[in-house]
Amino acid sequence: MPCVAASTEGTGLKVGVLALQGDFLEHERALADAGGEPLEVRLPRDLAQVAGLVIPGGESTAIGKLMMLYELDTAIRARVAEGMPLFGTCAGMILMANDIADGIPEQPRLGVMDIRVRRNAFGRQRDSFETQIEAPDFGAPLEGVFIRAPYIERLGPGVQALGTYEGQTVLARQGKLLAAAFHPELTRDRRVHQRFLELCK
Repeated sequence: MPCVAASTEGTGLKVGVLALQGDFLEHERALADAGGEPLEVRLPRDLAQVAGLVIPGGESTAIGKLMMLYELDTAIRARVAEGMPLFGTCAGMILMANDIADGIPEQPRLGVMDIRVRRNAFGRQRDSFETQIEAPDFGAPLEGVFIRAPYIERLGPGVQALGTYEGQTVLARQGKLLAAAFHPELTRDRRVHQRFLELCK
């Protein structure tokens, strides 16, 4: 896979990574490579320190229940309503969606992005794969790792598709909200994290 050069100058931006479950450490490394200053978020008071928040991949139901337990769901919704940028990958994207096509009853979610997602749309864990994603807005295809990945079935009128794979939307933006079905943090391609830092400025 091609190596996309990391930023050589820090932005000084403190960007939170929800550190309850999932691959938050990989996002911290990716943000640092892209020039940000990652901070782990575990409690509502941690949000006051950050310009934006990343919700990592993992198990969406587990992350959602932990968010509710620590009252982070309410705090994140409030910050998003105030304009805080939010970036979710895989499970994070599911939690951001206002409609989960195959969600379980009482599926915990933030419901802040006008999209419908389908969980495990590309298969189970054993069906994981790495591929290139068509992303004209980024100038060249993106590298993406898909692990029990969802995809976006419906885009609301204010949502822009930024990346597709086999005709399915796997990267989208709504204002300062960014959602990816894949795991850019597991590659050396830092362009998606750099784009999120731009939204946080």
